[in-house]
Amino acid sequence: MRIIRWVGLAALLFARTGTAAAQTAYSFDAGHSSLEINVYKEGFFKAFGHEHLVTAKDFSGSVQFDAGKLENSSVTLRVAAKSLTVVDPGESDKDRQQVQATMLGESVLDTARYPEVIFHSTGVTKAERQGDSWRLTLTGTLLLHGAEKLVTFPLSARLSGGELTAQGEVFFLQTDYGIKPVKVGGGAVKVKDRLRIHFEIHAHASASP
Repeated sequence: MRIIRWVGLAALLFARTGTAAAQTAYSFDAGHSSLEINVYKEGFFKAFGHEHLVTAKDFSGSVQFDAGKLENSSVTLRVAAKSLTVVDPGESDKDRQQVQATMLGESVLDTARYPEVIFHSTGVTKAERQGDSWRLTLTGTLLLHGAEKLVTFPLSARLSGGELTAQGEVFFLQTDYGIKPVKVGGGAVKVKDRLRIHFEIHAHASASP
């Protein structure tokens, strides 16, 4: 009986070790990654309003990647809300600064109260592999403006030479997170509720402890 118990314990430890070994930890390379938000306009006089492009300047993240069993993989992303920067090519510095102040202020992101935007994945599904690339669907929780909601979106990933890259886009409604879309002129021009986030992430294998 002792032998049977020992064999069972050894098998369990081996299974756990094998699972851990199959996963590789990666850290985001923010300097070579990008995260952009497209803010669209609507309303009767939308031709006189501006659509906005916002980029994240300060973000970090990590990935636990299991190439053999992708559903065991996970990702975490953290964005410093104050680092979100209005780019708006073609607009004046004054206009950009005004939009920036509104975006970070109490009426929109309220970064003083909610300093971080955080995404934690909860599941990987519909993974299709083609060589060293995958197409998959990622589900997770997005914490924004003090509200946490479930989001699901497709992305593509590639592993090459110790570098993991991923790109995709996700759409969400501001009102789902308690944010009221900005409007001017009594609503003649206003920001659409639905925003688009596009990302391209480069990550490198973390050094072993």
